[in-house]
Amino acid sequence: MKFPALSVYAGLLLSACQLSETAVELVPMPLDPHSYADPAEAVVTHLSLNITSVDFDAQVLQALATLTFDCHQADTLRLDTYGLEIQDVRATGEGFGEDILRFAPGRHDAILGTELLIFPDRTVDGSYTVTIWYKTSPDAKALQWLSPEQTNGKTHPFLFTQSQAILARTWIPLQDSPGIRFTYDAKVQAPEGLMAVMSASNPQLLSEDSRYSFEMKQPIPSYLMALAVGDLRFQSTGPRTGVYAEPAILEASAWEFGETEALIQAAEALYGPYQWERYDLLVLPPSFPFGGMENPRLTFLTPTVIAGDRSLVALIAHELAHSWSGNLVTNGTWNDFWINEGFTVYFENRIMEAVYGADYAAMLQALSHSDLTAEVADFMENAPNDSKLAIDLVGRNPDDGVTTIAYDKGFHFLRLIEQTVGRDAFDAFLKDYFASYT
Repeated sequence: MKFPALSVYAGLLLSACQLSETAVELVPMPLDPHSYADPAEAVVTHLSLNITSVDFDAQVLQALATLTFDCHQADTLRLDTYGLEIQDVRATGEGFGEDILRFAPGRHDAILGTELLIFPDRTVDGSYTVTIWYKTSPDAKALQWLSPEQTNGKTHPFLFTQSQAILARTWIPLQDSPGIRFTYDAKVQAPEGLMAVMSASNPQLLSEDSRYSFEMKQPIPSYLMALAVGDLRFQSTGPRTGVYAEPAILEASAWEFGETEALIQAAEALYGPYQWERYDLLVLPPSFPFGGMENPRLTFLTPTVIAGDRSLVALIAHELAHSWSGNLVTNGTWNDFWINEGFTVYFENRIMEAVYGADYAAMLQALSHSDLTAEVADFMENAPNDSKLAIDLVGRNPDDGVTTIAYDKGFHFLRLIEQTVGRDAFDAFLKDYFASYT
């Protein structure tokens, strides 16, 4: 029976709610089986990215990545890469001049890519900065290069990225682990007439010289690094919301998502202030293969949600909820992906209940349960271990964990806890839970 264990957990939740001012003791960062990084030796704290060329013909980026590490007696810096052409590495921090550093490929794996080893000229303790000159591959899995014919306008090419789960390493050399967070700034030289946007502070007007600057002051994990370059325009939909889209669909997109501010206010009433300043939406061309991606400050969306009647805004509620569950509180490794998605589906359902009523939320719960029942039956027949919330993805692609189990089983587990301890107690716990990571 699992209920006794649940009742113990419920008691812990109640205690957590009652002791909200008790200091949170963080556990040591787990080693990520999907990254070569050793955060006990050196961890990236800031990235300065300079993309000097977005080459649609060759389908490559030419760039410099300047990484600031917090080192602990480190004689080797270990980064994740996949298909990158590393051209030069130099120490560029204060007191180091621009010393050329020795670097070499390390371990290689078909899923993880190639470890990049960088060798400082002495053992480093404290802050250390290196700059890496590199070029991406035309086969970079995170980079989706679209021809004009694949866009809505049919005139200009389009580029967008998808870094989750471990694809950031295909366009930036870094520590590609969800447990490692860093701030970043970036510069992008876009082709003439095109706009660049990122998961950061964004322009709202075209640049005359097609050069764009970005800043993300809050630490984020690598899978939330995002870039799009295309024929984009911006339209405001509220005091802290707006839409980026191709001109052909901008007006329809702005109307469809015109109630986004109401969703934000409902979310804030539940679990505390929105921490990312702006919440904008980027409507991508039809070939975007996902419903949405919760890149901070700029959610990436499929145009298929533009129904003309605002009937599919549950997707917006889901991606918005990630601004708390996932973007603030993140699974340490992809083995615990349900911590991102189960909490987000629960939060999404609560937003929909607050805005559209209990009956609408109950309908979404029923659909979720139906999907879950079918998938659990399939897993129990073919891969029973994958029916667990915490699964073992060592040696596997973390995308194998992107299933209904993480989303809907996680959601229904949290609903069971809510029903056991009471909604007020569970809400108090969640509010403290999210606040402890701001």
